[in-house]
Order: sequence, then C-alpha cells, then structure tokens
Amino acid sequence: MVIGDVHGCRAELEELLGRVGLGEGDRLVSVGDLVARGPDSAGVLALVRGLGGLAVRGNHEQRVLDAWLARQRGEPEPPLRPHHSRLLEELDEAELSELAAMPLWLDLPDHDARVVHAGIVPGVAMEQQDPWALLHMRTLVNGAPSDRRGPTLWGAEYRARPHILFGHNAVDGLQLHPCATGLDTGCVYGGELCALVLPAACPLPPPAERRAWLVSVPARRAYVSY
Repeated sequence: MVIGDVHGCRAELEELLGRVGLGEGDRLVSVGDLVARGPDSAGVLALVRGLGGLAVRGNHEQRVLDAWLARQRGEPEPPLRPHHSRLLEELDEAELSELAAMPLWLDLPDHDARVVHAGIVPGVAMEQQDPWALLHMRTLVNGAPSDRRGPTLWGAEYRARPHILFGHNAVDGLQLHPCATGLDTGCVYGGELCALVLPAACPLPPPAERRAWLVSVPARRAYVSY
C-alpha cells in the first residue's frame, strides 16, 4: 500500500492500517511528509519503522534536515516555521538520520510505478530532475515546475511510464490522472488519510478502475489550517 501525506497524524495512520489489514509480505510505502504539523511525528516514524515501511523524502522532512545539517556544520540555520523548530528539537539523532536516509524517489518495479513526494517535470530524465521540483512542484507554468496552485496540474500533462505516485498537493486533493496518482487528501487539515492498495505484481489501471483500490479514513479533527 502507498499512503498519502501523514503529517504526524498517528491515530489516523493506525486506523488506516487496521482497515487495510497488512499481511505477511505486504509493503508500506509513503509519499513523504510523514512528519510536521500534526500531533505525533515521532510516533508516526516509529510506527512506519516498526512495520519495515519505506518513505521518500518530503519537503517538510527536507526543511528540518536543512536546519539540522547546518547546525552540525556550525553554519547559520535557515529560518523555520514554529512547527519545524519544535520538530527539530523533538526528534533525536537517530530519527533525524532516518529522515536523511529517505531517498528523493523510489521505484516499485512490480507495479511499473515510481514514488516521489511532489512531482516530476514531464519529458526530463529522472536523474536530471531538479530536487526542488521533486519536493515542491504542484503545477507547470509555461512548461516549468512551480509550487503555485494553478490550472495546469503537472500530473495531467505527464503521459509516460512509470506511473508516478505522489502527494504534497492537499488543496487539489485526490488526483487520478492516466499516468499519475496524487494521494494527499489533507488529513492534517481535517480531510482524510488515503492509501492506494496495490495488488501483487499488478500495474496501475485506468483512473476509473484505480478508484476501487483506494482506502481512506477521516481525520479526527483539523490540526492546522491551510
């Protein structure tokens, strides 16, 4: 199963896992932003770690890492929002190292799929993708990646393989494009926590059929506002 942005919502993640019922041989994969904004980032990391789950790095992990690495080098730390500052102090060295070990993308060859946090620029080789775009983009503006919200969602323009599974864009919510699936349904903002449950060794079907593979649970409450 591939889960959308959790943002520290451990209770919702536990409920979602209970609803899916992971069995022996099943795999948990996160599109990133496991941490920040919600109530229990360390608990989410522990839960995913205990299940042997995998995660790509999200922009919120990156913000905390940038400050941590600057601190280690004795350099000025970049400005942080209060929830990132709290997270930097709450997580221990092992947990921060865990964030640092998260890759920017993860391939799922059994499903002809690739997991990134935010998106990719269509037509650009993966090794040449801008890391900023992988972590932040939502749309394309004149063909270039942008973190702005707008009419040209990058996933609607991507028509290639592998299929891209991503998160990050809670405002636009669930996205079911022919060759890309967006799974951030805004749990930390009071929406839902969503997962795409992939049958073994099965490529992703067209959007109408893909919808049947989705499982979601409602947020207990809105922890932050947009």
